Amino acid sequence: MKIEQIYTNCMAHAAYYLESNGEAAIFDPLREVDDYIAKAVNNHATIKYVFETHFHADFVSGHLDLAKKTGAIIVYGPTAKPQFEALIAEDGQEFWVGNCRVKAIHTPGHTLESTTYLLIDELGKEHGIISGDTLFIGDVGRPDLAQHVVADLTEDKLAKMLYHSLRTKIMPLSDDLIVYPNHGAGSACGKNMSKETTDTLGNQKRTNYALRANMTEEEFVSELLNGLTQPPGYFPKNVLLNIKGYESLESVLTKGKKPIEVKDIKDLIQDGSVIVLDTRSAAVFADGFIPNSINIGIDGNFAMWVGEMIENINQKFVLVTELGREEECMIRLSRVGYDGTIGYLAGGFEAWINEGFPVQTIKRIEASEITSHYSNWPIVDVRKKSEFDAEHVQGAINIPLNQLYKRIHEFPTTNFVLHCAGGYRSMIAASLLYQRGIQYFVEVNGGFSAIKETTLLPITDYVCPLTML
Repeated sequence: MKIEQIYTNCMAHAAYYLESNGEAAIFDPLREVDDYIAKAVNNHATIKYVFETHFHADFVSGHLDLAKKTGAIIVYGPTAKPQFEALIAEDGQEFWVGNCRVKAIHTPGHTLESTTYLLIDELGKEHGIISGDTLFIGDVGRPDLAQHVVADLTEDKLAKMLYHSLRTKIMPLSDDLIVYPNHGAGSACGKNMSKETTDTLGNQKRTNYALRANMTEEEFVSELLNGLTQPPGYFPKNVLLNIKGYESLESVLTKGKKPIEVKDIKDLIQDGSVIVLDTRSAAVFADGFIPNSINIGIDGNFAMWVGEMIENINQKFVLVTELGREEECMIRLSRVGYDGTIGYLAGGFEAWINEGFPVQTIKRIEASEITSHYSNWPIVDVRKKSEFDAEHVQGAINIPLNQLYKRIHEFPTTNFVLHCAGGYRSMIAASLLYQRGIQYFVEVNGGFSAIKETTLLPITDYVCPLTML
């Protein structure tokens, strides 16, 4: 039996490839499925099943395209009601993949249909569990997402379900099993996940707060719900796409891979229905960009921040990218269901410059300049509340990036300094503020990390955060 974790850092997402005796299965695939197919072909294997641990909220799964291209059977756990052809497994049902078995264990709690898959090798030995969002390394899945799709599934009800799923279905399993979760640190599906992406179940029983042997149901619910924040706005939309179905990725790319000339981009901007999404780095964007464009850099948590900051999942985009990265940007947008790309700026930003059209810039300063030139300006920190609470510049104002729209009135009405942790999020904020006419600020190159290194500004004492949300 071969089991391989396929980890995508920018999404903090893990898919899994299982193979035995010429047959393969894919667990929780991303939307771009050709790499999974190529892996199976290279190994002379046929993909027999696509196993889904639950209806995902943080990404659009590749189950439909993968099944269509390979003939594989899509499998969900008990209670799942997808609006497409799929096999709904019974609790305890086993599936043969070559000479090994996959056993479905219904573990409701993160969602109602959440299912853990127990891997049993060719010799009949239990090897590991693909736990989806039921069990992470150092954490368990948050139980407050499903209620944004089904109101009756309150976080309290699901938390109690998860308590019993863990104690009656997961914790009785052997300590030497390998835990293969769907996410690692950086995902919003849990509040404090480890950077490690696998571990033994025995070690999780010893170290994971949610698996304490003497924990009562009341204690579990209280600790699990403490520190949760409002989930990203695009999560319920992704759940519905995963339940109902979606357009094929090939179709999305065919529509979007169209170079648009500068003069036509200008007309589209004036039309008002299209967003110019600039995916270049923060430093490059600051040096010059198309007025009213939004900067969300491709070399970061791109898809997540698109989902957070652009409410309309059907929004039309024109992309400004580094040359050669147009398709990559479209694929990463599609991972969270944003399929509205209608084209990209032909020739990149250079073409805009060459036509002599207007350009805006954002003033970036070094952290050391704050004390010498901007000491009287208020400081706005757009990091998460948990980051801010851990440590911050004394007197700074915290307006987390994902709250920017509803707290826009809290920004200073006179000159201010803007920063995040390293510069990625503060440039997103800067571009959105510029759109709204707030342009009387400077942004700190290197963010809080650089500010802290200067030792020139007073920083609050460090407090270990209880949550990373």
